[in-house]
Amino acid sequence: MAFMKFELNPLTLKQIHRFRDLKRGYFSFLLIVGFVILSLFGELIINNRALIVKYEGDLHFPTYSAFVPGTTFGESYSYQTNYRDLQSRFEAEDGDNWVLMPLVPYNAFENHAINGVLKPTPPSSELKHYLGTDTTGRDILARLFFGTRIALFFSFAFMISVYIIGIATGCAMGYFGGLFDLIFQRVIEVWSNIPFLYMIIIVFSIVPATFSVSTRILILLLVMVLFSWTSMTYYMRTATYKEKARDYTAAAKLIGASTPRIIFRHILPNTISILVTFMPFTVVSAITAITALDFLGFGLPPPTPSLGELLKQGTATLRTAPWIVSSAFGTLVVLLTLVTFVGEAVREAFDPKKYTIYE
Repeated sequence: MAFMKFELNPLTLKQIHRFRDLKRGYFSFLLIVGFVILSLFGELIINNRALIVKYEGDLHFPTYSAFVPGTTFGESYSYQTNYRDLQSRFEAEDGDNWVLMPLVPYNAFENHAINGVLKPTPPSSELKHYLGTDTTGRDILARLFFGTRIALFFSFAFMISVYIIGIATGCAMGYFGGLFDLIFQRVIEVWSNIPFLYMIIIVFSIVPATFSVSTRILILLLVMVLFSWTSMTYYMRTATYKEKARDYTAAAKLIGASTPRIIFRHILPNTISILVTFMPFTVVSAITAITALDFLGFGLPPPTPSLGELLKQGTATLRTAPWIVSSAFGTLVVLLTLVTFVGEAVREAFDPKKYTIYE
């Protein structure tokens, strides 16, 4: 399987070093990577479950554990422990028992009824609702954090899926050409004319509400990928046609190199600039698409936290609760700006005109 080995050529390595020199894009990339890593441990920062509970000499770690009833810590109820109330009780008792809560002691789904009423409340450091609550009393910071995490991972999955289909199809069309290329061009032309939004509406009108949230998210991802891979196919087809006509490809064929070896060792490494350049902009398009669909009510199923759902709430309560739309809009602007900065830096670093001279 030596032909499957994928190595970057010296030009690509030079382009990567050039990307690191573009500080605005490089630091934006580091911020996004840092948030992705931080979001993997988000339950340790934003959660209504305690990090550590010391009760009667024993330590408990409820964050990633199974259901813990209140009776475990001497409460009278048998449902899930309310760790904020437990912390207040231990502090009032002034004993050896204590509770360590996350920085934001709420999760993204919890309805916090302040004074017994579910309503939007402004930011409050005393209640630790640092960005306030939404129309049903859910913490906005928690929903923004996990909504951004879902949007990023959804867009990464979207990008990978689109690239796999687009690269495989486009590379095959460009390399084999002829009738194979002609047939797939006609198929892509027909497929790309199917209206995407109508298909989303039709699919989600027939998907049973009994499906789990993860299943509905997967269906949404599949529908978006099925109607978004065609553009990458054209770019890859053109790049493959160009690289197939190079002398190094002809030389590889003359020495008896197999088709997989030519594609994976010669063509794909020399089209890496095209593949990398479109990655950030594919992520941007996925984030904006899923946000728009959530805003219209055809995106992530409720009560999944999402930026689009918060924007929808914010526009409906613009006068009475302006902190909802300002928080969601600000988060979306920052996120898209960072990804766009990365895209601009990648485009400049991998610009073939900068290092390549065609004779």
